[in-house]
Amino acid sequence: LARAAAQVVTVGGISLSTFTTVSSPANAVDSSSKVVVAGATGQTGRRILERLASSGNRDVIGGVRNVDKATASLSESSTVVRGAMVQKVASVDTAAVTLVHLDVVKDSVDELSKAMEGAGSLVIATGFIPGNPLKMSAAAHEVDNVGTCKLVDAAKKAGVKKIVMVSSILTNGRNWGQEDSPGFVITNAFGKVLDEKIVAENYLRASGIDYTIVRPGGLKAKPPTGALKISGEDTLNSGEVS
Repeated sequence: LARAAAQVVTVGGISLSTFTTVSSPANAVDSSSKVVVAGATGQTGRRILERLASSGNRDVIGGVRNVDKATASLSESSTVVRGAMVQKVASVDTAAVTLVHLDVVKDSVDELSKAMEGAGSLVIATGFIPGNPLKMSAAAHEVDNVGTCKLVDAAKKAGVKKIVMVSSILTNGRNWGQEDSPGFVITNAFGKVLDEKIVAENYLRASGIDYTIVRPGGLKAKPPTGALKISGEDTLNSGEVS
């Protein structure tokens, strides 16, 4: 990942495969070109994994909860149900990827750190999957708050120099008058996930590690339309990403 100043950007109306493209000078694989993707089997994570692996000059590590299951699921296309969305998921060529165990809920900081040894960059694409309404708040807290903060601590312990966090549009909505907006109300209804994500964002900001936080609009499975729209922090309250 090319080094950049710490920043927060909001993205809407754009193909996901466009804004997750990463470029860097071609060179031999070393610690600076080793990238770990946490949440590599998710809809966002697997696309990031695919783009990084296709660059051909990176040591790409996919962090997953179950290596055997992930190997099978990544290598085949399928249609899956994630929360309220039915998504078509393309296959990923796992030949250019190394899958390692990484569980942000069950693993300790030390265990997470071992999965990042030698990496120069970490992409955080984890996120809880809405399910049982009675357990969503606990799940969002475990994954999008506590688990993500553990990833930051683990990255720091492993000597990672750059973190890219895929967060969500309106995570900071309460602080710029958007808590009653449809986007905030609907999204936060799923386990108060935006309130959990902003805690992790602020934790990353205070970590001392170079970071970029990307806040995409609503994730959709339909083909992308519209032009690329990237805006500064706390400026967009709607938008979709395919």
